[in-house]
Amino acid sequence: MKALKLITATFVLAMSITGCQKGNLNSNPNAINANSVIPVSLIVNHLTAILIRSEEMPFGDVNKSNQFQVSNYAKYWGTNEDTWSYSAHSYEILKYAIQLEVQAKAQLGNTTNKYYAMSKFFRAYSAIWLAQRVGDIPMTQAGDINFLTPAFDTQHDVYKNSLKLLDDANTILATAGSPTTVFDSGDIFGLTNLQWQKVINSYRLRILISLSKRADDNADLNVKQQFAAIVGSAATYPIMTGNSDNLVYKFNATNLYPIFATGSNSYNNFMNVGKPVLDITTSTKDPRTYLMATPVTTTNVADFSNYLGADPGTSLATLQNEAATGKYSFFNAQRYLGNASGATAEPFIFIGYPEMAFNIAEGINRGWASTLSAADAKAWYDKGIAASFSNFGLSVTSNSTVTISDVGGKSLGTVTTDNATFLANVSYNLGSSTAALAQILQQKYVAFFMNSGWEAYFNHRRTNLPALSEGGTGLGTAGGKLPRRWLYPLDEINSNNANYQKAIASQFGGTEDVFKDTWLTK
Repeated sequence: MKALKLITATFVLAMSITGCQKGNLNSNPNAINANSVIPVSLIVNHLTAILIRSEEMPFGDVNKSNQFQVSNYAKYWGTNEDTWSYSAHSYEILKYAIQLEVQAKAQLGNTTNKYYAMSKFFRAYSAIWLAQRVGDIPMTQAGDINFLTPAFDTQHDVYKNSLKLLDDANTILATAGSPTTVFDSGDIFGLTNLQWQKVINSYRLRILISLSKRADDNADLNVKQQFAAIVGSAATYPIMTGNSDNLVYKFNATNLYPIFATGSNSYNNFMNVGKPVLDITTSTKDPRTYLMATPVTTTNVADFSNYLGADPGTSLATLQNEAATGKYSFFNAQRYLGNASGATAEPFIFIGYPEMAFNIAEGINRGWASTLSAADAKAWYDKGIAASFSNFGLSVTSNSTVTISDVGGKSLGTVTTDNATFLANVSYNLGSSTAALAQILQQKYVAFFMNSGWEAYFNHRRTNLPALSEGGTGLGTAGGKLPRRWLYPLDEINSNNANYQKAIASQFGGTEDVFKDTWLTK
C-alpha cells in the first residue's frame, strides 16, 4: 500500500485554493493544516459517498462477472471477457477512516463515541475490500506516516484484525447514543445509530460466511463461535430485522440511476439477462422472472420457457447475431428504464437483509450454531426469499398481477403470479443438508440480482454454487476459466515493491496469477 498521510481539510472542505496561488501556504496562519478541526459530518459524508463504486452498481461491470448481464454488442456494452488485471485499491476509504478516528478523538475527547466506532467499520471495510481481491495486504502499518513502505499482513491476519474492529465498533455503538437518532446529517444513507450497528453486525456475518473454507483449520479465528454469538444474542449483537434496515444507495433526479447516468438507456437491446440466473428462476417458476426479463416471443408471456438467458461464454459475434433475432431475453424495460431515478426498479441494496437471512441459513446448515436446527435454517431461508420478493414489489403470501414488458418498454399484457407452485419448487430440503445448502446458495444468488456488488461472484468463487458459465471463448481467458483473484494495484507494486515481492513469493511462488487461489479460497 502506498504511504498514506493523514488527510487535511483541503480534501474535505470546498476551499478556493487555485493552482495559480503563489507562496508558502504553510506560512499562512489561516491556512488549513493537518491539525485543523474538520467537522466530522463532512468526513462521514465523504466516506459514505465513496463506499460504493460505480462498477458495483446496477449495470456496472460487476454484473457481467456475476453473469446477471451479458453484452451482445461491444460498441455499447463492451465484451463479456473476464480478463482481469490490476485491482483498484481502497486507500481513499482508509485515509478518511483514519481522519475520522483522529478527529473523533480530538473533538469529542474520548474513544467511545459513535464516530470513533464508525472509523473502525470503515477501516475493516477498506481492508477486507482489497484483501478479498488480491490476498495479503498492508494493514497494521498502513496509513502510519512512520511506515512509508508498510509491511504486508497475511490475509489471515487481515480478516482476524477486521473482525476485531467490527466487534469493537458494535460494542462502542451500543452505548454511544440514542438508538433511534439519525447517525449523522452527513450520512448519505440516512441510517439511525441502531441501524448502523445492525449493518455492521450483518456485514460481520457476511465476512464470517466468506471464511467457510477456513472455519475448521484456523481455530484462532473463532469463525463458528463468532457466528453463533451474533445469531444467538440480538441484545448484544443487533442484526437487521427487515428490508427497512438495508444499506440502500438511493438515486434521484440529480444522481441518476446508472443506466441513465451513463447515457446507456437507449441500448437495452444490446445486452441480455444472463443464462445462470434465468435458468434458476425459470426452472423453479419464480415470479421474479417476469420482473427481471422480457419474453422472447409475444405469445404466452406467462410461460417460463419463453424466458431465455444469454450465455456469456458464447462468442460476441454469435451473441450479436442471435440477440438480433430475439433469441434471448432482454431486461424488463418498464422496470429498469421506466424512470431516470430508478424508482421503477428494485432498490439498490449494498448490504441487506435478504443476504443476511441466507447467510444465517448457510451458517446453521454448516453446523455453526449448535443450539439451532435445520428447521431454523429453513426459517431463515424462507425469510430471505420473502425479503427478496418484497424488494421486487411482490409478496410470497399472495399472488400479484405483474406487467410484462418488451425490450422498448411496451406492455405485452399482465400475468398473475403462481406463488404456491414456486414455493413448492424451492421448499427447503430438511432431509439433506447438501441439497439444502445448494438451495440456499441458489436463492441467495437470485436475491443478489443487480445489487450487492461482487457478492454473487465471491459466493460462487467460494462454493462453486450456483453454476456459472465456464469454458466458452466469450469469457476471453485460457480455456474459458473464471479468474480467482486480481493482480495487485499498480501503485502498490510501484511504491512498495520490496514488500510486494515478498508477498507474491510467500503466496504464489513469486509469480502473480489471476487463476491462483489465495488463502481465503484454497
